[in-house]
Amino acid sequence: MISASKETRIEMKIDACNDVKDIFKVLSPYTLYMQPVEKRIFRMFTQYVNKSPEVTLPEILQKHYNEALIKLKLEEFKVLDDVDKISLNLSPAKALEIHRKTTTCRQIILDNSQENTFKRKTLLSSFDDIHIRKDEEDVFEQLKERAIYLPTSVTSENAFIVKYAGRTQQEIAKRLIRTSIGTIEHIKPDSLGGANSIDNFMLVSGNANSTRANMPLAKFIERFPNIPKNCQKYINQIIKIIHNGGFKGYETYPYQIERTLNKESDGKINLNLSKYRYTEETAQNVVKNYYTRSLRRKR
Repeated sequence: MISASKETRIEMKIDACNDVKDIFKVLSPYTLYMQPVEKRIFRMFTQYVNKSPEVTLPEILQKHYNEALIKLKLEEFKVLDDVDKISLNLSPAKALEIHRKTTTCRQIILDNSQENTFKRKTLLSSFDDIHIRKDEEDVFEQLKERAIYLPTSVTSENAFIVKYAGRTQQEIAKRLIRTSIGTIEHIKPDSLGGANSIDNFMLVSGNANSTRANMPLAKFIERFPNIPKNCQKYINQIIKIIHNGGFKGYETYPYQIERTLNKESDGKINLNLSKYRYTEETAQNVVKNYYTRSLRRKR
């Protein structure tokens, strides 16, 4: 992930670039941090620029715009069709209400005007207006979880191309790294009752945060099976930081986050803390001593 301060410096360098070659020099060291969609888009840019050095990023996206728009609509319709199918397990009145909403979405997608564009969050937010019976809650949750799969520019190359084909070269270049900036993620979403506390916080990429929305972690892992492995990498980095003298006062964090991840993933995430030099009891004493010394200094 890229820190916010580093991202600001990168964007300033991009603003000073005169052509694609200069932009590539700025972005190339950070391709490792790019998210999957952005990596594939950058790879496409590279292929074009190697053949035609004078081409611009907007020109490349425009070449693919028409085909990408058709594919994007088909991606969106596939999810909306699935939502409609799931809704048939609700009462007829509720199913019809869902169909009205998805039909409106289809009309917007087919219209494709600049003034009336389709946004995933519009549909998701509209579900809040529907009052569901207790015995329909599980089906309704399945329906909402499927709707989260509607493509966005962080999950679909086609959506990226359609959204950014009309933007400036600098805007497109900056967008390639923005989803790699670290953001605070609630392991259990606050909308589902998750606490605003350290044992429920992880640093993740903006891409992951946006893609997940408020999907329960166990369900999110079904879509992205590498999450447990990435969580282990994350905690290994935290352990290294603590061993090097950082993250003072939070030495118990690895144990706290291990329990939260295990619980919220329904046991799918089991962090290995064998490399951590502190037992939980020792970590608790280190934290206690740290805050005791801090209080003494303040006096």
